[in-house]
Amino acid sequence: MKPFLRSFRFAFAGVAYALRTQRNARVHVVVACLVIAAGIYFQISAIEWAMLALTIGFVFSAEMLNTVAELAVDLLTQHYHPMAKVAKDVGAGAVLVAAIAAVGVGVAIFGPRVGAMFK
Repeated sequence: MKPFLRSFRFAFAGVAYALRTQRNARVHVVVACLVIAAGIYFQISAIEWAMLALTIGFVFSAEMLNTVAELAVDLLTQHYHPMAKVAKDVGAGAVLVAAIAAVGVGVAIFGPRVGAMFK
C-alpha cells in the first residue's frame, strides 16, 4: 500500500511544480476558478458540471504535458536545434487547441445564460 500512496505524493509534487514554475498553469487555475464561480452562480446542471470538470482537466493536463515536453527538450540539448523548437511549438499548440476547445464548451454552457441577462 505504501508504494501506491507514495505515487500520489509524486503526482502532487508534479502538480505543485507546474503551478510553481509555469505562469500559464497559474492562469489556467485562475480561469478555472472563475468558471466554477460562474457555474455556481448560474446553477448549471450536473451534466454541465461534468463537461466543465473534464474540460478543466483536459486543459490543465495539456499544460502539464507541454511542461514535460519543454523540460525533456531542455534536458536533451542546451543548443538551438530546429527539431527542439518544433517539439516545443507542438506542445504549446496542444495547449492552444485545448484552450480553444474549452472556450467552445464555455460558450455553449454560459453563452445562453449570459445572453439572457441582456435581454
